[in-house]
Amino acid sequence: MINTKNLIWSNLNQVSNIPNHVLTWLDDHQSLTAKLKQKFNCFSVKVISQAESLVHADETELLNWNGQSIVREVELLGNNRVVVFARSIIPITNDTKNLLKVGGKSLGEVLFNDKNIKRSQLQITHTHGTWGRRSIFTIGSTQVLVSEFFIKNLYVETFA
Repeated sequence: MINTKNLIWSNLNQVSNIPNHVLTWLDDHQSLTAKLKQKFNCFSVKVISQAESLVHADETELLNWNGQSIVREVELLGNNRVVVFARSIIPITNDTKNLLKVGGKSLGEVLFNDKNIKRSQLQITHTHGTWGRRSIFTIGSTQVLVSEFFIKNLYVETFA
């Protein structure tokens, strides 16, 4: 798991030192779940936690939300290895009722299958050799923050 507190985030277009093999994952506005399913024969989601929890100050500020939120942390596995760690902040509102029932499925399966859900500009971070991105998805009048961190296993073509 990655310590997501106190990270420095920048807009994607302001970062120039991203390796090409990383950039193809960071700068992609399609469903990460769909892309991972294409790359790996076996794809699964491991829910680490999904509970009402404290939200980091920068997340609260970005969402402009001080109400109750569910923090969902998952590992996305490709061929039974962790390739992505994801942290989502889901405010508890009428707009997010269905999203909170996603269970062991990927949030991307819900977020990218609803044309009414809009995605914001990507922000990028780099910490301890791991690249991450985050964006806001707007569902009705509620904003949901999804942060994804790309583990080095992602860039390996095949696993033994």
